[in-house]
Amino acid sequence: MDLWNLSWFLFLDALLVISDVDGGMDQDIFDINEGLNSIIGEKYRWPHTIPYVLEDSLEMNAKGVILNAFERYRLKTCIDFKPWAGETNYISVFKGSGCWSSVGNRRVGKQELSIGANCDRIATVQHEFLHALGFWHEQSRSDRDDYVRIMWDRILSGREHNFNTYSDDISDSLNVPYDYTSVMHYSKTAFQNGTEPTIVTRISDFEDVIGQRMDFSDSDLLKLNQLYNCSSSLSFMDSCSFELENVCGMIQSSGDNADWQRVSQVPRGPESDHSNMGQCQGSGFFMHFDSSSVNVGATAVLESRTLYPKRGFQCLQFYLYNSGSESDQLNIYIREYSADNVDGNLTLVEEIKEIPTGSWQLYHVTFKVTKKFRVVFEGRKGSGASLGGLSIDDINLSETRCPHHIWHIRNFKQFIGSPNGTLYSPPFYSSKGYAFQIYLNLAHVTNAGIYFHLISGANDDQLQWPCPWQQATMTLLDQNPDIRQRMSNQRSITTDPFMTTDNGNYFWDRPSKVGTVALFPNGTQFRRGGGYGTSAFITHERLKSRDFIKGDDVYILLTVEDISHLNSTQIQLTPTPSVQDLCSKTTCKNDGVCTVRDGKAECRCQSGEDWWYMGERCEKRGSTRDTIVIAVSSTVAVFALMLIITLVSVYCTRKKYRERMSSNQPNLTPQNQHAF
Repeated sequence: MDLWNLSWFLFLDALLVISDVDGGMDQDIFDINEGLNSIIGEKYRWPHTIPYVLEDSLEMNAKGVILNAFERYRLKTCIDFKPWAGETNYISVFKGSGCWSSVGNRRVGKQELSIGANCDRIATVQHEFLHALGFWHEQSRSDRDDYVRIMWDRILSGREHNFNTYSDDISDSLNVPYDYTSVMHYSKTAFQNGTEPTIVTRISDFEDVIGQRMDFSDSDLLKLNQLYNCSSSLSFMDSCSFELENVCGMIQSSGDNADWQRVSQVPRGPESDHSNMGQCQGSGFFMHFDSSSVNVGATAVLESRTLYPKRGFQCLQFYLYNSGSESDQLNIYIREYSADNVDGNLTLVEEIKEIPTGSWQLYHVTFKVTKKFRVVFEGRKGSGASLGGLSIDDINLSETRCPHHIWHIRNFKQFIGSPNGTLYSPPFYSSKGYAFQIYLNLAHVTNAGIYFHLISGANDDQLQWPCPWQQATMTLLDQNPDIRQRMSNQRSITTDPFMTTDNGNYFWDRPSKVGTVALFPNGTQFRRGGGYGTSAFITHERLKSRDFIKGDDVYILLTVEDISHLNSTQIQLTPTPSVQDLCSKTTCKNDGVCTVRDGKAECRCQSGEDWWYMGERCEKRGSTRDTIVIAVSSTVAVFALMLIITLVSVYCTRKKYRERMSSNQPNLTPQNQHAF
């Protein structure tokens, strides 16, 4: 990594052409979203697939970030999003004043959600959509005061309502403990009137943890998946750290020369697995192919369990360690099954050669599979002498897009807060052919900054200038073994071809025209355009947390993609007979909801375990108690009525009998006398 450090004077020169989207401030959501949210209930839940519209008022960068946020929901939950196609209720995302959303599905047809200026961060979008899905801020819980103290005298006048708590009959914590790491928690500086914190955690270790805007926390996901009854996520397929003896259902091939072995260390390396880095006694396993004990060309084949794709594109991610020969290689195959081929068709997807020795390396492989399949790892012995072999660990497979490039920074800790902590990445090329670099500034005392630069490249004569609508996404990877539990830190910027500098030049014009002279480590001269990014990418404290730094290695994942298609106006459809149209003359009482069924408006009445509303307009209330009273009363009434009828019948019968006896009396006496 030292080879990519530029000299200090080049860093000073670069400072003159860097633009900070945050103005040097780590601006949190509470600085923008000041509105209170509405009380929610079960009836305000959205369907699992939510219709949305990205309005023209949105900034282009925000549109791309929103779509990336949807991918995080798909990876970690069963919540999906689809462009609005006339559904009655949908979310309209627009550029309003700040970032805000109502809580839950308000069933008003078009429901607005604002992603305003400086809201175009992926975790901010996740935060606002969590509101829309039905969640309050974490510090609004009824048990809040057990975990944090609100310093009321430090809050801006008129902003005290933002620290309200809500009772259990309004806000449900879903039996999940208080979460300091929630993406829904305010930070310690929320609405402060000075420099002192407005929220003080009762456990001091969490003082700088609250307010994170990186990704969902584990508890965020637990609550969301519980509320929406998610048993699995949409785009996740498999994750394996080999901690269990069943090795995640993987199988060894019978047609190879050797087997992959589940081990915790290898004499020639690695000394530990990648998951735990030897920190957990008695755990930490990986799979190893010993290439020192087999002949040249020998193979060991390990196949995943059977997998079932849904989206037609996948990304395989894994860590690879080479302690053998640089000529050893790892081949990645796909075994795809069909009705005509029950044994599966084996297709080579990637050959990984010239694998560096002595450290774990991160790899990504792109698949485009549409049928039932297995992933096949084939270790192959090369021609060179080997004293070790190949090891794999922390495999993740998801139906997401792979990053385009990986910037691997070794011996990372030495740069944090150091004057030498100004790093430029190697040059990369986007899919459209634009050359670029990433600049990472770790020299600041408290924060790390990150910036995107266009540089002069081999394709510049064939490219469009100023560079139009290329979105660069820079992700500091949280190296948790399970992709679902990662909280990676991500920022995106987009090249606006109309953006100008103070001297009137187009910011994203051809680097040879507007850039400054720079040198690669080998002495090659090139031109570097201005940098665009943020000086508040992540604090050094957060950078040292979780698994951002693992084995003193850091990975920054890079993707640059064309989002010019998002510049076009989304087609506005006429909704199917809407609530407003068919329910305009239908008023449902007692919080009943008007719905459309078979082209007619009708009221859907609320109900509980032992109560309900009924009637055409939900105007009548019923309950189990009322039913019991009615039933008992009816029974008593029927019994009384039957008793009266019986008594009347008996009385009438007896009266009639007496009258008959009286009319027959003269005839009976002579007969009786005669009989005697």
